Amino acid sequence: MILYRWEKFHQKADSDSDLEKKDCKLECVLIGTGGMMPMPYRMLSSMAIRLNGQLYLFDAGEGTQINWKKARLGLRGLRLIAVTHLHADHCLGVPGMMMLKAQMEDPSPLTILGPPGTREFVTGTQKVLDFRLNFPVNFIEWSARSQTTAYRDEQVQILWQPLKHTRLCLGYRFEELDRPGKFSPEKAQALGVPMGPLWGRLQRGETVETPAQTSVSPSQVLGAPRRGRHIAFVVDTRPAPGAGLLCQNADLAFLEGMFLSEHAEHAAQKGHMTAVEAGTLARTCGVRRAVLIHISPRYENSALKELEEEARKQFQPLKTGRDLDIFEVNYPDG
Repeated sequence: MILYRWEKFHQKADSDSDLEKKDCKLECVLIGTGGMMPMPYRMLSSMAIRLNGQLYLFDAGEGTQINWKKARLGLRGLRLIAVTHLHADHCLGVPGMMMLKAQMEDPSPLTILGPPGTREFVTGTQKVLDFRLNFPVNFIEWSARSQTTAYRDEQVQILWQPLKHTRLCLGYRFEELDRPGKFSPEKAQALGVPMGPLWGRLQRGETVETPAQTSVSPSQVLGAPRRGRHIAFVVDTRPAPGAGLLCQNADLAFLEGMFLSEHAEHAAQKGHMTAVEAGTLARTCGVRRAVLIHISPRYENSALKELEEEARKQFQPLKTGRDLDIFEVNYPDG
């Protein structure tokens, strides 16, 4: 398991922020990086985002539980599975992940995003296999009337867009909600707020009362809100407007680079991108970093460097992902 921090692009969070001294680490864990079929050296498409103890899973190909266990992610925090489309290499692992979660005592609810037919696939499989679920499942399916935002909770929102594949396929954008603006100790002290717990409460958005019994609101001591971290997940598509919208200025984009350019004709026929097209997409969308995933089984791991080199001719800050790689995402600004 390799942790990529890409220190070259790292900017530290404010040292004076009590909130950011806490565990606000955001990590993307590649559960599987392959396409079409699982291989002995590469499992199928699946990526988990871990933030503040919560887990958001994007795609779950066949056998996702295996590398999930290897990554030691646990299941207590798994709150969402986002399915791109109903091809086997992207969804056959969903029932298995649900059965794994059901082994827990008092598991939390689960939300499943996906195209039309996702609910039918999951509930039909559950009925045929007769497995028990001890937690509620909320299905949200794409429709032509769907809003851009598919899901929102207290810390993130997830956007979706249709892509260009052989059947309806969705891409996703994970956006951490805006965090408070930079805290000004000088302003707090001038308003009579002593250093200590009251500073932390102000940074959490609470109005506090000073020892002199005057009220101080967060807006009096905080700068403008700062955006959170944004991650794109775009697989099984030709270059398309939806892919561009999801990748625009993303801090990290996971993009399919399924084929070398010598197999471009095959990629076009099957509704996939080449590594070169993935690199071009990252460059034109202003992505900060990119990772190639959903690699064709025709390429053994020895060929991954060649895929990476082709893509980096278009976009330098790019790596080819491998199963169980971990990518830490830092704040885009101070």
